[in-house]
Amino acid sequence: MTNTSVSVLGLGEMGSVLAAALVRAGHPTTVWNRSPGKADALVDLGATAATTARDAVTAGDVVVACLFDAASVHEVLDPIAGLLTGRTLVNVTSTTPDQAREIAGWAVEHGITYLDGGIMAVPSMIGQPGSSVLYSGSAAAFEQCRPLLDLWGDSTYFGEDPGLASLYDFALLSGMYVMFAGFLHGAAMVAGAGVSATEFAGRAAPWLSAMTGGFAGFAAVVDGGDYTVAGQQSLEFSDLGDMVEASAAQGISTEVIGVVQNLIRRQVDAGHGKEGFARIIESIKHPG
Repeated sequence: MTNTSVSVLGLGEMGSVLAAALVRAGHPTTVWNRSPGKADALVDLGATAATTARDAVTAGDVVVACLFDAASVHEVLDPIAGLLTGRTLVNVTSTTPDQAREIAGWAVEHGITYLDGGIMAVPSMIGQPGSSVLYSGSAAAFEQCRPLLDLWGDSTYFGEDPGLASLYDFALLSGMYVMFAGFLHGAAMVAGAGVSATEFAGRAAPWLSAMTGGFAGFAAVVDGGDYTVAGQQSLEFSDLGDMVEASAAQGISTEVIGVVQNLIRRQVDAGHGKEGFARIIESIKHPG
């Protein structure tokens, strides 16, 4: 698809770098953004700026939407849905799985081939090692567009269900945000002792990186469904009561670790204290 014409709708930081990667690879690229001025650097690079979304869509065989949210996708594309008929829409706007499925259904109604994408990278990573984009929806579109998609990062296809890419996206991001919150909680704990966040980060990064090696073990226990397997740290031993108390003594919020403590206590109170820490997934899966 070296000469495939592509239109990129939405030129925020992410949309701009996606478009730039296409231009550098030789794809005729038309760009559009609701507010003016953001296309200038891309035009200097070789892109064509469209004054309207309508003009942009008609210029591309593949249309990439990198907009604010699901509502903005409809706001921009609904009035020009007929122009998208027969084209491929690659939507990398962040949406919930159900929103992705709804947009996919809308696309089918209008004869649009739909591929949903979840970008697992920050803008500076696009096209670099470590960048990956998750896709679901039309298998034919994924295969046809694969050379184009691979310009942005490692491309992985999860199947015809258009909601799967965003499900994986949000699931992975949930791990990231909870980890970041844990780091910031720790930084807040030591701040009162005069420790800078920078110094704490230097110690936290290798520790947390090493701890990710435990994911496979937790996964094996969860998939096996037996939380009594030998070698696990028990829920009773994992009790975070002292950590909650120490945090409160520093005058900081206990909300972050309090959430984990509540998950632990629910299982202990239900009689599972001797079982492994991985069992807190049951508290997450069954919130009632």
